[in-house]
Amino acid sequence: MKALIQRVKHARVEVDEQTIGDIGPGMLVLVGIDAHDTDNSVDKLSDRLLKYRLFADEDGRMNRNVVDAGGEVLLVSQFTLSADTQKGLRPGFSTAATPEEGQRLFERVVERVQSQHPRVATGKFGADMQVTLQNDGPVTFLLEN
Repeated sequence: MKALIQRVKHARVEVDEQTIGDIGPGMLVLVGIDAHDTDNSVDKLSDRLLKYRLFADEDGRMNRNVVDAGGEVLLVSQFTLSADTQKGLRPGFSTAATPEEGQRLFERVVERVQSQHPRVATGKFGADMQVTLQNDGPVTFLLEN
């Protein structure tokens, strides 16, 4: 699993011109599920998301996580994060989970994060989504398991 996390002032995801997820200050997480991912590996990285310190403390150091900062989380599935880009000029997707397994594991991520933090919004798995955000910093990290 790959999770591209971005500290944001606000973020929104739309499907068919309808807003389905909208957050204020917090983090946008683009989630890619790989073919080798398991329930265990997804659980570990999901737990890490909420603990990852990307918000400044009173001294300006990144010492607070999204929960400590009172922030919100927007989870958006993005299978292109699992693309193989090592060769050529076109991405390959044999390294990504199947759509069925990807959806199951993404839903597991959502459930896991929501069980630990009440302020979570999501995109729609497999949909053509438009994501709008105002990156704060910018601060962006790629977490992998």
